[in-house]
Amino acid sequence: MTKFKQLLVFAFAAGALSLGSGNALAQGQAGGGVGGGGGRGNFDPAQFQQRMMDRYREEFDIKSDDEWKAIQPRVEKVMQVRRELMAFGGNPFGGGRGPRPGANADANANGGNQNRRGGFRGEPSPEADSLQKAIEAKASGDEIKTKLAKYRDARKAKESELDKAQDDLRKVLTVKQEAVAVMAGLLK
Repeated sequence: MTKFKQLLVFAFAAGALSLGSGNALAQGQAGGGVGGGGGRGNFDPAQFQQRMMDRYREEFDIKSDDEWKAIQPRVEKVMQVRRELMAFGGNPFGGGRGPRPGANADANANGGNQNRRGGFRGEPSPEADSLQKAIEAKASGDEIKTKLAKYRDARKAKESELDKAQDDLRKVLTVKQEAVAVMAGLLK
């Protein structure tokens, strides 16, 4: 079990590093220089997700294709909603971070797109983007309060969607599979 968690952490770290090096290659290519090819290096999100699904199937000890067909879409749904929830900032279990120091300077250097990149977090939610812009523009307290309420409502709706996706997954798992899913971070 611990080995599985270590593998997931390593896979996420490797993916994040690949995304970062892909951005560096893309910047070098824009000037006609480093790397030669296109894209994000050797990182393929579809292959990464397939490897994760294969690993979940192995850890869940699923031998039957029929059983996996019932479980796989629910695992994918949980993963998708978690990525969408992360677009609100922080992680799905709370503990979000504000803009990092120097973010405005970085945003200006990147054509204003510093906080709008995809990756594992996906695109920022419109509510998070709107709230961030209001903060950066030093909007009035009333405007920020309104945007903050919309942000919280949208985040709460996405958290409810995650709870439902996790409940749907839990319904098709054995007790042992549920324990594996909890240890892997798919379920609470």
